[in-house]
Amino acid sequence: MEVVIVPDAAAGGELIATAIADLLARKPDALLGVATGSTPLPIYTALSAKVRSGGVDASRARICQLDEYVGLPAGHPESYRSTVLREVVEPLGLGESSFLGPDGNAADITAACEAYDQALADAGGVDLQLLGIGTDGHIGFNEPCSSLASRTRIKTLTEQTRVDNARFFDDDIDQVPHHVITQGIGTILDARHLVLLATGAGKAEAVAATVEGPVSALVPASALQLHRHATVVVDEAAAAGLKLADYFRATYAAKPHWQGL
Repeated sequence: MEVVIVPDAAAGGELIATAIADLLARKPDALLGVATGSTPLPIYTALSAKVRSGGVDASRARICQLDEYVGLPAGHPESYRSTVLREVVEPLGLGESSFLGPDGNAADITAACEAYDQALADAGGVDLQLLGIGTDGHIGFNEPCSSLASRTRIKTLTEQTRVDNARFFDDDIDQVPHHVITQGIGTILDARHLVLLATGAGKAEAVAATVEGPVSALVPASALQLHRHATVVVDEAAAAGLKLADYFRATYAAKPHWQGL
């Protein structure tokens, strides 16, 4: 696992955006897996700035979703599809035809999950998947004790997650869906390059367990240790629990370039 320690979230966003730009230069129609939430916003801001300046041609890029609420009306502003269109697809100058996501309103959700896994495979697989991490080590909505071989599936949101997400629904927990579709850990591991960004002291314990702890279903993100090309980008606060922080700094300083796909 490649670990890069950066000064702050903006630096992490710029670094990852540069890696995506390099990927698009090599493979203009790359399939980029994106995550929602506040953590990846610096990546999207930096990448869209590169597109606007003419430094990146994203016109043929494809975007796919990590997860989606079940049961929100089509076009609901807080659906993850709407969020990705608003924060990623539109700023990059792309259209909805470039976008892949699971159907959270399907009559048969199980079939919709299987169909999404198949759609990703039919698209040639995800070239680079962006990930965040929860304070308990979850990735996507794969909570602790999720199978490390799991595929895209429906999950029930914990009460705490619904409470946390109520801020996006006018602080009304009754509006927060009870279920989501999420890529499983096995599905995530199919991507060619995994890039996890974590910022803030609240993520330090989860980052340490992910990078330096044993591979365990109790820490779903630890499955990244099994991947052939996983990069973890953390700011100084999120790196505070890493015993090998100095080693990671020295290693990256000696090789300040991203490993090729």
